[in-house]
Amino acid sequence: MKIALIALSGVRAYNEELTRLGMTLPGFVERSKVIASLPSLSLLTIAGVTPIRFDVEYYEVADLRSLDRLPDCDLAALATFTAQAKDAYEISRRYREAGIKTVIGGLHATAVPQEAAQHCDAVVVGEGELVWPRLLEDFEAGRMQRLYHSTGVEFSLEDAPMPRFDLLDPERYNRLTVQTQRGCPWRCDFCASSITLTPRYKIKPVAKVIAEIQAIKSIWPSPFIEFADDNTFVNKRHSRELMRALEKEHVPWFTETDISVADDPELLRMMREAGCRQILIGLESPTASGLDGVELRTNWKRRRVGSYEDAIQRIQSHGIAVNGCFTLGLDGDGPEVLDAIYKFVDDSGLQQVQITVMTAFPGTPLYRRLKNEGRLIEETAWEKCTLFDVNITPRQMSPRQLEVGLIELGKRLYSEEAKRRRNHNFRRQMRGQRRLRLAG
Repeated sequence: MKIALIALSGVRAYNEELTRLGMTLPGFVERSKVIASLPSLSLLTIAGVTPIRFDVEYYEVADLRSLDRLPDCDLAALATFTAQAKDAYEISRRYREAGIKTVIGGLHATAVPQEAAQHCDAVVVGEGELVWPRLLEDFEAGRMQRLYHSTGVEFSLEDAPMPRFDLLDPERYNRLTVQTQRGCPWRCDFCASSITLTPRYKIKPVAKVIAEIQAIKSIWPSPFIEFADDNTFVNKRHSRELMRALEKEHVPWFTETDISVADDPELLRMMREAGCRQILIGLESPTASGLDGVELRTNWKRRRVGSYEDAIQRIQSHGIAVNGCFTLGLDGDGPEVLDAIYKFVDDSGLQQVQITVMTAFPGTPLYRRLKNEGRLIEETAWEKCTLFDVNITPRQMSPRQLEVGLIELGKRLYSEEAKRRRNHNFRRQMRGQRRLRLAG
């Protein structure tokens, strides 16, 4: 039997004005291209637990309009971002009309399983590794169920399968993804990442991470790795062990983490020597009022905002670029935050910056709260969950103010002059640290 693994990977703004501006706002379009060029690690992982009696092939669909012919298969397994959920449902409809069974899983399907079940024959809720083999057995026996829940059962990353990187076209990608952990100990109200799939934070043994990187290197001689983690350096003991092992692999890499990495100069040194090129940090806002209540357990980000600038400079002095991510439309921020972000970026010397709008993804505390408050403009407008399209009513500005603010701030931050200045500041911070090391 043949299984088609189909990833919907095209990230684009729904708003046509933003799409047009993408040609002149590289900060918007470059990140979109990076995301679009990443394969679906979830599909490659379930391929790793698929019995060899199945013939498995991997496909990507960037734009539904370009899909002239459905991949031939007996079972179609779909993975999608929320923004393309409706496209995934349309592909499923076409398959089902042709008598082919379909299954969908991932963050969106886990958040709205009953909705997904209206469009697909089966829905995987939670961590797929736990239920995929049973689903395939049921499919072969003709008794595939509507829902497969891994809820209440823990998957140990010690048992993580080797993703099927061999299914990918080596010429198609500019970077490959590896997961070193799953979940996050912080609980931000807008977060729609792997914390949705797993009830607790857990780490993958370093030996397994290195084995995956070596498998990638056997196909791509000089790969660039992106760690598909929510917060890579939370567990400092695991981080040090990982850095020591990575240094021997000689691969450049990128990841996401929180600002606390700046508190550990020894770890920063190890990261640089292990090949770290850039880290993305969700700063969210440069204001205390904007950050108040964003992290639901301890208000952690609110307590850290005063150290943001110093932390960025410490990280970048080690030759590691910081991509600071800001969220426009937070409850504690009004229109004045636009100038505050621009000034902060300039003052801090951030090498890269990403701006998004507050987005209520299904299954998040933010979605539930805004729905209860009547602040969702369209409750199921999944196509607007792009991080650039406005589908909420902010507390301190109108939706149009937020939309225009995103565009205007983007023009300022992504001008050629602003980018040159950021690159100059980054090089200056690196030179300063180099002089200090030589003097010591």
